[in-house]
Amino acid sequence: MERKHWITAVVVLTGAALAASFLWPPRPKGPPAPPPTPLGWQAQVLPLGGDGVNGDALGAAAATRFSDPWGVAIGGGVVFVADAGDNNRILYRGLDGGFQLLAGGREGFADGMGAHAAFNTPSGIALDRHGNLYVADTGNHAIRKVTPQGQVTTLAGNGSPGFADGPAAQARFDGPMGVAVDADGRVYVADTWNDRIRVIEPDGRVRTLAGGERPGWQDGAGVQARFDTPTDLAFDAHGNLWVADLQNNALRTVTPAGMVSTVAGQPGGQRLLWGPMNLAITHDGVAYVSERLSGRVVQVSPSGHIVVVAGSDAERFARPAGIALAADGSLLLADADGHRLHHLQPLASGVVPQPAQLGPSVDDPLPRNEGRWPLAPQHGWHEVTGTLGEVRGNFSGESRHHLHSGFDVRGDVGQTVLAVAAGKVSSPASTWTLGGQAEGFSLGKLDYIHMKVGRDAGNRPLDAARFMLVNGEDGRLERVRVRRGTRFQPGDALGSINNQAHVHLVVGPSGYERNAVRLGFSNYADHVPPRIDDIALLDSNDQRLSDKADGRLRIARDGGLLQLVVEAWDQVDNNLPRRRLGLYALGYQLLDARGTPLQGYEQPRMNIIFNRMPPQREAVKVAYAADSGITVHGSRSTRFRYVLTNTVRDGLLATGGLQPAELPPGDYRIRITARDYSGNDAVGERELRVVVQ
Repeated sequence: MERKHWITAVVVLTGAALAASFLWPPRPKGPPAPPPTPLGWQAQVLPLGGDGVNGDALGAAAATRFSDPWGVAIGGGVVFVADAGDNNRILYRGLDGGFQLLAGGREGFADGMGAHAAFNTPSGIALDRHGNLYVADTGNHAIRKVTPQGQVTTLAGNGSPGFADGPAAQARFDGPMGVAVDADGRVYVADTWNDRIRVIEPDGRVRTLAGGERPGWQDGAGVQARFDTPTDLAFDAHGNLWVADLQNNALRTVTPAGMVSTVAGQPGGQRLLWGPMNLAITHDGVAYVSERLSGRVVQVSPSGHIVVVAGSDAERFARPAGIALAADGSLLLADADGHRLHHLQPLASGVVPQPAQLGPSVDDPLPRNEGRWPLAPQHGWHEVTGTLGEVRGNFSGESRHHLHSGFDVRGDVGQTVLAVAAGKVSSPASTWTLGGQAEGFSLGKLDYIHMKVGRDAGNRPLDAARFMLVNGEDGRLERVRVRRGTRFQPGDALGSINNQAHVHLVVGPSGYERNAVRLGFSNYADHVPPRIDDIALLDSNDQRLSDKADGRLRIARDGGLLQLVVEAWDQVDNNLPRRRLGLYALGYQLLDARGTPLQGYEQPRMNIIFNRMPPQREAVKVAYAADSGITVHGSRSTRFRYVLTNTVRDGLLATGGLQPAELPPGDYRIRITARDYSGNDAVGERELRVVVQ
């Protein structure tokens, strides 16, 4: 950027610090003691930047696009954002509400002014009292400093992962994600994959404050304590450092002397927090926490009481990351996978939050797989064994346990799983369930499940530089880690198929899964129309109506609400005949005896559309009637019995029914519309003739 532009930026930043009319004005010097933090409040979620589409545009709030917005900080009324992903830059929000570049904008490791500097996956950020910004430069394994003028220097770390205390130039970190600064200018670091808390002294020397050589959960002094993937830090008013201990699902504190305690969560106990990833602490010890697994922001009171401030099963954030506390008590939140920045504004007691724009937009680009499958040959053909929205059971006899969230591709046990598109790891916990049937790996917008992550069939590492195999105290493999910021290219080996004999592909974050068929796989074709096997009406006791008169099903006007249940299934070209798949969209119309739609039914009510998955676990029993599904994968045919009077579409979930009392006595038809993702309309008997009496 030209020098005059940087002068302008400095003026803007200085003016922002003095402006009293900005959204969050700075507190005047010498204010009275702030009031107690209100407990148990709910937030109205308001847009602050981004439109849910991955991009790098700058300007007005709605026109700005983020790639992986993570760290957020606010000082003097100015909002700062670390935007990782493909952008690798630090932004600030000016007085006009627009976003401008402060530093970075390309992936690399370079100091310099503004756009001449380079970052690699910047994560947590923190301000000191002079307005300098400190950045946990995760992919560079370094801590960087950015002045208000945009001058970037490296505070500590040499660009290579490792662990070493000592002078700044020789110190080494491993994927640091969180930073905090005390009043004396010491910079504290959540050294994420070293599972330690480190300190950079004002003279540049690095030391370890707490944490040991492997992940664990142990309170105690200094190096005797254990953390598991610490991701963020914040100071309280007493000088204690709070730690978001991600994989322990806990909040921990560290005293200036290095004594570690747990303030929320307990080993082996009831889970209170669901992947605490970032946090902010108020003046009176109230914590705000963004949760990776739940998509929520929660408030944790000093007594340990937890209340959801924003985010729910129905309206969750895609991956809530950085969180900052504004002077007026409201919150700023970066939703990394939603490509958005939000303002969480407290509502008065009893006021219901209005719906907000959350998560990635439907216009967010899909990964560019260029026809590749996750198995070799990548441009060949592979059998499809499951599609989005199908009913799935568990291994305990429950046939309607959950909705299938992705796309299954059959493969041989031990076969190598390959990346279908270029991707960058964004999650600090990108692998899960080591050795379990659902073991998987998250790479960018894609999840690959049912494989030995980073290992071949013999559990040998595929790529030790990218897949870190962590052994426990007994020397046995405990987990596989992949650092945030790690890149993969199409065709790279990701693991090997486990005993489930297929790869499960998921597109999009939890609660916002999209249909993987849209990726477009080479030689995939579907010319097979779905088939309707049965149409039924069930009463309030889930009993099927069966009484008929002149070939028409009798319906009593005073019989109460009825459920319309349709059994149907689908196939795709070249699949085995026994391989039954689910449908994409189903709906119904009410017609009179002549076939004319009743008022309000001129178009089919397409209540079931598997275009976006609802995150609620109960969704499976809203979409499917009893006797649907099978308990596990196998050779038996799955039964898909859809409840068309309920709603499962666009991420929404609702129950409903037919009310015979609303119809005059007479003859009617119920016509079914059902199709697969390729647009093939269902065949078979599509109408149920009824008589209302």
